[in-house]
Amino acid sequence: MEWTTSFLNLQDISHHRKRHALIILNQPFSPDLLETLWNACDWHCCADGGANRLFDCLQSPSLVDDVEDKRFYLPDLIKGDLDSIRYDVKEHYTSKGVCIIEDTDQYSTDLMKCVSALEEKERKEGLDQYVIILLGGLSGRLDQTVHTLSYLHKLRKARNCVYAVTDDNVGWVLDEGEHLIKIDHAVLGPTCGLLPVGVGSTILSTTGLRWNLTDTESSFDGLVSTSNHLVPEENTVWIKTSKPIWWCAELRKTT
Repeated sequence: MEWTTSFLNLQDISHHRKRHALIILNQPFSPDLLETLWNACDWHCCADGGANRLFDCLQSPSLVDDVEDKRFYLPDLIKGDLDSIRYDVKEHYTSKGVCIIEDTDQYSTDLMKCVSALEEKERKEGLDQYVIILLGGLSGRLDQTVHTLSYLHKLRKARNCVYAVTDDNVGWVLDEGEHLIKIDHAVLGPTCGLLPVGVGSTILSTTGLRWNLTDTESSFDGLVSTSNHLVPEENTVWIKTSKPIWWCAELRKTT
């Protein structure tokens, strides 16, 4: 399996080879990150209170200069149980013709409801899967973060590529087997980690890292490769894992 984070670099057009879907969660993010991910994606969705985050972020003068810019940042869908979206935000997007769907299913989270909406869209289009990018999901409340970790772990069999992005890092699940990750040092690093989340243990081998592993057992009760480093001279990282793991890499701060 090959992985790339080209969608994090506005100068890299290689992400246009695949369709990308952005799901905005109810967690804070910077205008710069929103601009980057919004421009990289073909479909945009807010998970309930994620609409508040989008609306508030658009008040930043550094992101939106005129009315035309604000029209550009209209989501295709807002979906969830709608217990978090503010009244003024809901009224604003309703007036702009944005589709808002209330789903009261208590056995699925707002994130799950948005993924379900995307899958229905994919069935109607009859085309390849979108690459899913979650804006948020790895910060804020611990229970929500654990849900992201768990849900993406479960999605690995049904979805080809699902990424979670915050202003601090990007992460995704590597299923059992071999993986080749393209490293864009302009946006990633220096730190990274291989996290045995949701498994008892796994056997890891790597190349391209500062501290590589060779048939090394990793578990919460034993070794966890946190605070590892990407190597500037290496443009790819190879990872072999016997069980699913989470890979994460630090995002460089823009100046």
